[in-house]
Amino acid sequence: MYYVYILLCKNKSLYTGVAIDVQKRFEEHKAKKGAKYTRSFVPVRILYKESFSNRSDAQKREMQIKGWGRKEKLNLIKSVTSL
Repeated sequence: MYYVYILLCKNKSLYTGVAIDVQKRFEEHKAKKGAKYTRSFVPVRILYKESFSNRSDAQKREMQIKGWGRKEKLNLIKSVTSL
């Protein structure tokens, strides 16, 4: 299983990525062993995750979400947390 995830960073920005184990990847980001962006803007919380059966589909969704503005990302997060 692969997951697309969105993290909230200390500077209030949102970071989107793909991982097999979201919690482990989050810990790597916090330890500054993750992506270049999260080495500068340390993540503080996992806000969203979505599962996929294969990496290709997860990466397509990641690119879709990365193309969105902040408002669309927050609406996605809100749609899941308000259920």
